[in-house]
Amino acid sequence: MVANQELTEKISNESPELQVFQLKTQLLSKGRSDYTLAKTDLMSVRIKCYAQGGENVLHSHPGEDHTFVILAGKARFFGKDGEVGVFSKNQGILIPRGGFYKFQSCGDEPLVMMRVGAEKEKIPVNRIGIDGKSLPGKSKENKHEDGVPIEGLYYE
Repeated sequence: MVANQELTEKISNESPELQVFQLKTQLLSKGRSDYTLAKTDLMSVRIKCYAQGGENVLHSHPGEDHTFVILAGKARFFGKDGEVGVFSKNQGILIPRGGFYKFQSCGDEPLVMMRVGAEKEKIPVNRIGIDGKSLPGKSKENKHEDGVPIEGLYYE
């Protein structure tokens, strides 16, 4: 009983700050954006917007489970063996660490997604291509294209 009381006191004395965020991002006419909304050493919450395209190269995050929730638009997801499906508002997909995937915006409006990731442990390479080599998210190999905002238009 004493051990539980000591643990409870330690946790209450070391309580980290709560993080509040809003699911809001500027809509894009071209390219993509990716913003971290909240983060701890184990988890991150991001909002992503894609005018067209997506993460067009099959890749994996060997140290991170993550999920995508569609907030606006439509996304076509692919796994290692082909198309998984088309997802629209309030639908999502969980990708276990090591699972290969890619997606594309396939609707008539910009694709907006919330991405939640969880890392059990940090590893040196957080994204790899199907060839097993490092594949940075904002690289030419990953077909990255900076977003071009549509003035005054936001998802919120």
